[in-house]
Amino acid sequence: MSRIETIGDATLYLGDCREILPTLGKVDAVVTDPPYGINYGGLLKGKGDGKGGADKNGWKDYGAPTWDQDRPDVGIFDLMRERSGNQIIWGGNYFTDYLPPSMQWLIWDKGQRDFSLADFEMAWSSQNSAARIIDFPRAKALQDGKEHPTQKPVEVMRWCISQLPSSAKTFLDPFMGSGTTGVAAVDLGRKFIGIEREPHYFEIALRRITEAYKQPRLFKEEAPQAVQLSILDAAS
Repeated sequence: MSRIETIGDATLYLGDCREILPTLGKVDAVVTDPPYGINYGGLLKGKGDGKGGADKNGWKDYGAPTWDQDRPDVGIFDLMRERSGNQIIWGGNYFTDYLPPSMQWLIWDKGQRDFSLADFEMAWSSQNSAARIIDFPRAKALQDGKEHPTQKPVEVMRWCISQLPSSAKTFLDPFMGSGTTGVAAVDLGRKFIGIEREPHYFEIALRRITEAYKQPRLFKEEAPQAVQLSILDAAS
């Protein structure tokens, strides 16, 4: 862990979730979108270095990605489940060997069939509740300003948070990426903890969550500024 930032009720950690998760207390819910291990960089024009525009499948180069070469290990999933009352894990279809059978799956229908990318995405949910679908067009999703290759729309993340019990007030995303879960949590007035190991994406998440707090519709008081804590401060 090399850095901690606080913005309002959001706390962001720059570091590896394998090291940070064991230091955290229990939260109400984990909502996250882990790397699927599909070697995103290698899909770009068949190259393993992740260079060169977009390939025939619609994958775009966001800067020589290597973070998706392997799936997280099962121990991280065990930790996420131990440290939270509820979980929503996007890409759950890639982790069925890690996760128990569940009644509820959440589906994001992108409203376009036979496109080069997937028609929909699936999230595993820990809840014993009915499966749900949100229709949210791919083109509308891009209006958020995509800054991460697997960035989810804020509206989709607000929707999946709304599927959890209203008593869930503190949300954790151990694979924060560009911070969309945090933006959605801020919009809904929830507390957020995010972990991201890539400095570039950490900075994007920090900016987006700070900007979310500045939106006048969210609160009346002056928008909080990011405050950096030392590791010693965090441990005290």
